[in-house]
Amino acid sequence: MKKASAKPTISKPRVPHTPEIVHGLRDLFLEELKEMYWSEKALLQSIPFIIEHITIEELSDALTEHLEATKEHVVRLEAIFASMKENAKPQPCEAMAGLIKDTESFIVETTEGVVRDAAIISSVQKIEHYEIAAYGTLRAFAKTLGELEAASVLSDTLEEEKEADDDLSDIAESFINKEAADQKNIHEADCED
Repeated sequence: MKKASAKPTISKPRVPHTPEIVHGLRDLFLEELKEMYWSEKALLQSIPFIIEHITIEELSDALTEHLEATKEHVVRLEAIFASMKENAKPQPCEAMAGLIKDTESFIVETTEGVVRDAAIISSVQKIEHYEIAAYGTLRAFAKTLGELEAASVLSDTLEEEKEADDDLSDIAESFINKEAADQKNIHEADCED
């Protein structure tokens, strides 16, 4: 089995993290929106690299579908900025940059096959969990600020992130984790011979 080519797309935020001074909840909401905007755009760059290294078609299909959803998430965030008469300006998100870097490192450091696929699911689910937390918080902020249209849009995105996470769990639990465990047992048996 071969190792992946070392071509991680994101290793750190491209622009130094310099948020504006946050004076109130609206400022905090906008800063968080900017970080999610950066995060979604960074995922648009990273997901194709991830998909390229998947061996299970069902997993590849799930991430390809989520790539399309991510494109829509970018459009939705731009619409929220426009509705608030704010510039859609990405703010580097160190947390997402770290999650993407870890995911890409797993790909490069794991042998091609079902174990790598299990590692990809694990890593992508960490990203999904971060997004679920972020979009849940953004939705709550939007409701508090009376930005009901934004809250509705954020709710839609939140539900899609939860569905993506559920889909990944289903794929992992239905066969990938079992096959990855069996792969380890095969390797151990080969080492004993």
